[in-house]
Amino acid sequence: MASRLYLETSHPMRKVYISKVVVNMAVGESGERLANAVKLLEELTGQKPSLRKAKRTVREFGIRRGENIACIVTLRGDRAINFLKRVLEVVGYTIKRSSIDKFGNFAFGIREHILIPGVKYDPKIGIYGFDVIVSMERPGYRVARRRIKRSRIPLRHRVTPEETVEFLEKVLNVKVV
Repeated sequence: MASRLYLETSHPMRKVYISKVVVNMAVGESGERLANAVKLLEELTGQKPSLRKAKRTVREFGIRRGENIACIVTLRGDRAINFLKRVLEVVGYTIKRSSIDKFGNFAFGIREHILIPGVKYDPKIGIYGFDVIVSMERPGYRVARRRIKRSRIPLRHRVTPEETVEFLEKVLNVKVV
């Protein structure tokens, strides 16, 4: 099992940790630009992205329903933590308080991928931006995903925004503004 970064608490079931990091690169069109985005996302994360389809037709943008317009990667464990640390460097280790939802998850965007340390500009690919979404959990969330005897996570066991702020400040050294 991968090592996790925990926010230590007095009770083992109240620990807070990063469940997954989702990287979403919405291009808005299929073809060469999307193929370049898929290649770039695979380079950045070390994982093969899956394609996402348009939900509806938008004539103004030239998008048809069912057309591939985005790619997405879900990172877990050490890969997620390493990628998150690299990307947090781009935003200066600061996250807005408003980007944390009521269940403790948070998201932020990167305007240009070339801002990530160690990434070189490739004129064949171009410059892309992407969104980073981080899911926070505590032990016991498996009951919501298992097949047999599935159950809801009660509100008292969910991660609160305050706990996420504490996790970000103590574990990842991120300033929440």
